[in-house]
Amino acid sequence: MNHPSKMPVAVIGVGRMGRHHARLYHEMPDVDLLAVVDADEERAATIADEYACAVCTHVDQLLQQFPHLQAASVAVNTSAHRDVARALLSHKVACLVEKPLAGSGDVARHIVDVAEANNALLQVGHTERFNPAVRAVSDLGLRPRFIEVDRISQMTFRSVDVGVVFDLMIHDIDIVLMMAQSPIREIRAAGVVVIGEYEDVANARIEFEDGCVVNLTASRLALKTERKLRVFSESAYISLDYAQKRGLMLSRTGNVAALDEIRDQVAAGTDLTDLDYSDLVNVQELTIVDEEPLRAELDNFINAVRGNSNPEVDARAGLAAVETAERVVQAIKEHKWHGLDSARPI
Repeated sequence: MNHPSKMPVAVIGVGRMGRHHARLYHEMPDVDLLAVVDADEERAATIADEYACAVCTHVDQLLQQFPHLQAASVAVNTSAHRDVARALLSHKVACLVEKPLAGSGDVARHIVDVAEANNALLQVGHTERFNPAVRAVSDLGLRPRFIEVDRISQMTFRSVDVGVVFDLMIHDIDIVLMMAQSPIREIRAAGVVVIGEYEDVANARIEFEDGCVVNLTASRLALKTERKLRVFSESAYISLDYAQKRGLMLSRTGNVAALDEIRDQVAAGTDLTDLDYSDLVNVQELTIVDEEPLRAELDNFINAVRGNSNPEVDARAGLAAVETAERVVQAIKEHKWHGLDSARPI
């Protein structure tokens, strides 16, 4: 018999991401994984056997069989988010919907409206927010002036039903919106379609009302994987490696004397070309508490459902990321290329 304090949960969609949700729920001592739901019965049965839970093939079956369900992870294809989330939220089941919340702003707004109408908690699975390195930067409370992000990877042929903006760049869109905390003034972007119908490489320049400028690059056609973020503020410079969960900080307060000396020598016309700048300043390694980002995200979700905390990425944040990604895609479509008639293939 289950302990009465355990949170009854389910996972809808046990593909690449959903199976990890099921694994972690199974490991959490205050959670009771009731069932996994997937149209692929064989796949669902394999996961259910591993984690000792029930199998359902449709969300309606889940709700009928487990009316006491309180929370669920939605890890189905983005195109199915609306129908699955609406069914759960209408029954006041709290939902953690994997990123992106939807493939368009209209659908994302509909999901948010359903959640609010039913007073049901809605969280969006932007797992990168829980990357220990990102959390370390967020804790610094910097006011950024310029942010640069590169997220490139090899083509995996997953998520080819959307472009690289909704596939990869949206991770960083969510993070920069969280860091900037300012309305967007302008977005300019360019992208290139290579494999299918949608952009595979994209660059976006976002300018915020407070003057912060962000440069985002995403590619799924690279020969290596790289995920890096750089933040420039008046008080510090941060260089972050998402993949390595490692960050370096050069702060003004920690380098006042060195910077004053450099400025004085430059003003005096001193030749500094033989100096190694990295030897003149104090570079500090960020203190990072390593943990599995998805586990941290699910802990946050369950605590939010219990009323013990707020969702790290709430419905409105998830909606803002989708709306911004949509604006980037539109800017790519509006971008004017010149000289293509004379271009020759290499």
